[in-house]
Amino acid sequence: MKTIVYPGTFDPITNGHIDLIERASRLFDKVIVGIASSKRKGPLFDVDERIELASDALSHVPNIEVLGFDYLLVNFVKDCKADAIMRGLRAVSDFEYEFQLANMNRALSPELESVFLTPAERFSYISSSLVREISSLDGDVSKFVPANVVEALSKKFK
Repeated sequence: MKTIVYPGTFDPITNGHIDLIERASRLFDKVIVGIASSKRKGPLFDVDERIELASDALSHVPNIEVLGFDYLLVNFVKDCKADAIMRGLRAVSDFEYEFQLANMNRALSPELESVFLTPAERFSYISSSLVREISSLDGDVSKFVPANVVEALSKKFK
């Protein structure tokens, strides 16, 4: 059974993230969405809220599991008994940083592979930070995130 971990802050989960997870779910037996606590980034939603939002948004994907973590990614991946780490590439500008991360992860844990997927073109410009900013200014983000996230953002910014 091949398992891949898709790590991130998912603050909040977007339609782009969901697209990548759906794609990965067709390639791997199991996809673990690893939600990093990322306290130093000061996320809008706490880790439990992000786990709940992602779990609800991904309930239609049968072979996924959503877990939180607050320690070194390669150790989390090992604890999950996963074979690979998935990263999303929205644009060429993402590649250099993701390449550096992949090489660092390989140096820390040579048996783990990194797999890169690109979202559908219609999602390539969506980022969690832009969604948060638009929502904070009372903009409509319903095209960019699932309905449960729209509702959660609305409550946060009221």
